[in-house]
Amino acid sequence: MSGKSVYNMVQENASRPRFSKSLSLGETWSSKSMRIIPEEFVRSTPGAFEHRVVLSVRWGNSWQLWLQRDNNGLLFMEEEDWDEFVNDNFLAPNDVLLFTHQNTMFIEARIYKPDSYHLKEITSAPLEAHPQAQVVIPKPQNSPFVTPASASASGARQVDAIVKHPEQYLLNPSNPFFVKTLGKKIDVLYVSHLVTEKYGLQFGRHNSPMLYLLPNEKVEAATKIYGGCPCFSGWAAICRKYKLNQGDSVVCELERSGGVVTAVRVHLLNE
Repeated sequence: MSGKSVYNMVQENASRPRFSKSLSLGETWSSKSMRIIPEEFVRSTPGAFEHRVVLSVRWGNSWQLWLQRDNNGLLFMEEEDWDEFVNDNFLAPNDVLLFTHQNTMFIEARIYKPDSYHLKEITSAPLEAHPQAQVVIPKPQNSPFVTPASASASGARQVDAIVKHPEQYLLNPSNPFFVKTLGKKIDVLYVSHLVTEKYGLQFGRHNSPMLYLLPNEKVEAATKIYGGCPCFSGWAAICRKYKLNQGDSVVCELERSGGVVTAVRVHLLNE
């Protein structure tokens, strides 16, 4: 992708700090250079990114990535966490990523794929790898390396079916909701800032009680606020009990009391 195209995309409506990622010769999406958060971006968001970051995409999914610093002081994302994001979104060599700071610890990730002579933003969850994902950008001197497609084939998320018309599962059609597709990390259930902004959601204080509402039971848990990002504890236990695996999807219907989210009604699609 031409540098000019990427530059124009970064500059468009650049009211918030942002940066882009695209592959150069010899790189794959698994390269360490792809995991580095630019110093200029970090300086423009003081204190926002210390230990972890949450990447969210247009269709509501989000990924928590732990951060480290190398010997040169550069901030970069943990390899396992970054690879999960890459695999879940089937990133291909000619894709371009645009990252925009949203809030403390929160970054919106927009994914663009080539479409004729233009970049087209992906606004729904990709269901399979694009044919170009098998193409490797050549590395000078013919040095051998592994492509993202071959290296992550065993760990990549396999989506068996798209969740069509998720609103049909709602107990109350007026309730806010989102579709959650499980990744590798299931310690907490995050609510992306896109969902929060769409419905104008409000959450209780850190460690305030909440409930998971399942078909035949209620499970007590707690609201957690990490760097201004809301999520709910106890999600891993729910996934284990109901045998939810990586790649499975559920519809999360949010129940509110006094305008505050107090419960998540989990609709199991295989029930």
